[in-house]
Order: sequence, then C-alpha cells, then structure tokens
Amino acid sequence: MNHDTYDNSYIAGILNSVKSVAIVGASANDVRPSFFVTKYLIDKGYQVHPINPGQAGKEIAGTMTFASLADLPGPVDMVDIFRSSSAVPGLTDQILAMDPLPKVVWMQLTVRDDASAARLEEKGIKVVMNRCPKIEYGRLSGEIGWNGVNSRLISSKKPMMRQGFQSFGIRQR
Repeated sequence: MNHDTYDNSYIAGILNSVKSVAIVGASANDVRPSFFVTKYLIDKGYQVHPINPGQAGKEIAGTMTFASLADLPGPVDMVDIFRSSSAVPGLTDQILAMDPLPKVVWMQLTVRDDASAARLEEKGIKVVMNRCPKIEYGRLSGEIGWNGVNSRLISSKKPMMRQGFQSFGIRQR
C-alpha cells in the first residue's frame, strides 16, 4: 500500500469500525499531544487504554494505564503509536505477539517505518503512518472547520445536537 497518501474512505472506514484503542506512549501531562488525543478519543466514545510503563496502575484522562501491550485486559481494535520511528520495530514485534491481532496500527505524526508496515500488512493489519486520528476525525467530521481550518471537505450536513461533547461526528453513539 502507498503510505504517502490515504483516501478519505480508508481513514473513515478505520475510524468508524474501531471501538477500542491502545495508545502506546500516552502521557499524563495534560499539555502533551498524546494526552489530547487520549481525551479526545474517549470523548468520541472509543474505549481507550493508555500504555505508559511509568504511569502503569494510575489513570490518564480517567482511564487505567497499563505498562505494555501484553498487560492489556483484552483485545483492542487499534494500536496508536506515540513513540519515535526508531521504537516502531520493537513495538511491531509486541503487536504481532498479541492474540488476537489488532485490526489497525496507527502511527502518529512524524512516525513512519515502512518495513514494520509491510510486516503488519502481511498479517492482515491495516496501517496508517504519519497521521493523527484526532486530526483526521476532526477533518472528516467537519469539526476542524469550526476553527477556520480547511478540511478539504464541503458538506451541508447539519450538526447533531446532543448532550455533552458536540460534533458532526463520523461515529454515532
């Protein structure tokens, strides 16, 4: 697969099908991007499992944190990697040891490892590299346009007003 660009349908299909996410490199520091993404995905209805060995047994964004992927209490649909590209090969080994395998491995902005992506795809795992699920969700749902950012999408879809966090939403809770 060409990982330089992704069709909107590929990204939206992932964000619509995934229900549980392990965020490797989640931070308890509420000004770090990994904290923002963790909180955002929780607010959108995803079941999020932060992975951070220094915070294991504590909560990040109100959710219990685990030391490693092997410590997760059950399967996850997606692993979101908030670590440097050099950490990806080792994480790929850990991901391929999971049973069952996740459906998706998502690598955050600036994180890319083509050899690991090929290994994961050989096992039927979808891969996204150098993208942020928070940004992609906001872009595809139109939320990012509320801040004046060009989402490259035009829609006449009205926002669905509901209790709590408001969004056009690509997911329906």
